[in-house]
Amino acid sequence: MSKLKCIIFDMDGTLTDTNRLIFDTFNYIAEKYEGKRYTEPEITAMFGPPEEGALVRVAGGAPIDDVMSDYLHFYRENHRRLARLYPGIEALLTYLRKEGVHLAMFTGKGIRTTTITLEEFGLRKYFDCVITGNDVVSHKPSPEGIRKILAHFNLAPSEALMVGDSVNDVKASRGAGVRIAAVLWDSYGKEQVVQMQTDLAFHDVTEFHNWLKEQFD
Repeated sequence: MSKLKCIIFDMDGTLTDTNRLIFDTFNYIAEKYEGKRYTEPEITAMFGPPEEGALVRVAGGAPIDDVMSDYLHFYRENHRRLARLYPGIEALLTYLRKEGVHLAMFTGKGIRTTTITLEEFGLRKYFDCVITGNDVVSHKPSPEGIRKILAHFNLAPSEALMVGDSVNDVKASRGAGVRIAAVLWDSYGKEQVVQMQTDLAFHDVTEFHNWLKEQFD
């Protein structure tokens, strides 16, 4: 295995437990503009592009800028109540920074919700490069975001590892020729991810942290 120089993290379900926040924010908008609520699988099926793409479907003809403003307000105001970092994540990121590993993020979230979460959890300082759904033309499962990160650091695919919890993370990694570590501590599509036979799989943050120590110590 080539020396690991860069680790690319997904955000939701990988670093941050934000599912409840996302679902509640979406349904706040759906109730306000459409008068209905959606199930979690229905909401998940709408996402892929940044939030604006999904919100157009439930905006009831209202200007998307107004709808997005309401979405962002609810998301920020309820962040501390409904979201958290997975235990051990900050220690893991601190360890990797001390080891001199390039840290990057590739998330399908839009840049504005990504920025809120990075600020609320104090995560921005750990990442040298952040690619959101607003920074790519083709969204996950396209490998475009991973390729942008490799180009940013001038790295070969063999020198990077993608860490994510979803089928789209696995597909994006394979498309870019990058190894994928599936993290299953809160994967929404755990069964499907397991069936994809990823390069690596970890069931809790401690297990992943210990594996990383074996690579660098």
